[in-house]
Amino acid sequence: MGRATVADVELRAYTDDDAAATLGVFQRAIRVTAGRDYTPEQIAVWAPADVDAERWASRRAAAGTVVAVVDGEVAGFTDLGEDGYIDMMFVDPAYARRGIATALLEHVVSAAVGRGLTELTVHASLTAKPFFERHGFVVDAQRFPVRGGVRLTNFDMRRVLEAGPVARRP
Repeated sequence: MGRATVADVELRAYTDDDAAATLGVFQRAIRVTAGRDYTPEQIAVWAPADVDAERWASRRAAAGTVVAVVDGEVAGFTDLGEDGYIDMMFVDPAYARRGIATALLEHVVSAAVGRGLTELTVHASLTAKPFFERHGFVVDAQRFPVRGGVRLTNFDMRRVLEAGPVARRP
């Protein structure tokens, strides 16, 4: 796979054929990319090996997931709830730092503005927090959710929307 850029990214609606690819992106993004910020125990409960593939597929379909495709491969994905909540935004580590997440966020912002939403919210991981901050999100609170008896750390973040492109901070 070559060095993809935002210009090489196709964004499209999730299809049932994307289930395995999006699950793989999710697991690799957590195990590899977030692995530098979380312990092995935290990674194991966040991205377990035994995810129910059917449940994953139905959740992705119901969430209105959008996938980022580069050279025919799913490089990332995101979703946007009716209330402006971004439940998932993940990029495969093989495509990291190539503008994929920015392209996905620009899509989310455009969709939210088109729906008349006035803000976006996300529970950002330690790993994703700097990305969201660079794009105009602010931390409302630090959170400590518990999964499988293991305490994680993430952040309630919010961005007030204005009509226009994604705001980038220096």
